[in-house]
Amino acid sequence: MWANPDWRGGLYPPHGGSEGWLADYARVFSSVEGNTTFYSGAPRDATVAGWARQAPPGFRFCFKLPASLTHERRLAAVESDVDAFLEVLSPLHDRLGPMMVQLPRDFGPDELPRLGHLLARWPAGIPCAVEVRHRAFFHKGEAEKALNRMLITYGANRVMLDVRPLFATVADGHPGFQHAQAEKPRVPLHVLSTGDSPLVRFIGHLDDDLNNRCFSPWIERLILWINQGKTPYLMVHTPDNRGAPELARRLYARLRQQCSLPSLGAFAGERQTSLF
Repeated sequence: MWANPDWRGGLYPPHGGSEGWLADYARVFSSVEGNTTFYSGAPRDATVAGWARQAPPGFRFCFKLPASLTHERRLAAVESDVDAFLEVLSPLHDRLGPMMVQLPRDFGPDELPRLGHLLARWPAGIPCAVEVRHRAFFHKGEAEKALNRMLITYGANRVMLDVRPLFATVADGHPGFQHAQAEKPRVPLHVLSTGDSPLVRFIGHLDDDLNNRCFSPWIERLILWINQGKTPYLMVHTPDNRGAPELARRLYARLRQQCSLPSLGAFAGERQTSLF
């Protein structure tokens, strides 16, 4: 997401409307996790056209399939709807990162054939990433092996959800922290790249020292994937996401110390403040 009013005065200017937020976001970060499509479904044509105007060529949108397809219909007979959803996004097809198929917590091994059917007809030019949450896919048993084989076969990426920082301590009364712990699944972290665009969702803590400790092992792994010619995606969250841009910038700076990466642009809010 990029439409977050809490980022005014930091990533975004302190005053004014939201019309230029995507452009401001894209001047700093090169990709975004698109949650709006998960909750609201396919955007309007005019909305997509506006995104296309604001996003530069190198920017990547990582939209989620609508929950109506993944959670309500559980991928059953959704072919035409997926096609229609991707068609709406056609003005952005040159700027699509991994499209995320986030599955419900009770989507288990018996339903894997539905996922396989979806992946078998997935458009070759659009990367795909699958996030599973059922416990059976984290036990390193036959169910997880079958899932990983399927993802490797179709070149789909397995989303790596890192909730270690979030659950490192008990909720301390901070409402956003409590909500995040209740919402996010407490699943083990299995680090495995099954496609060319490994996607990591790093759910941070309020404690920066804890975030740094949990992120340290990722540095070597991200550099390994880059050296292998892959394009890893790192999506950074904080419990209420107010501090997500700052945390993303700090983690990127740590990675950049050990890897040749471009510098990030200044936050628009900070740039504007520095003029006065």
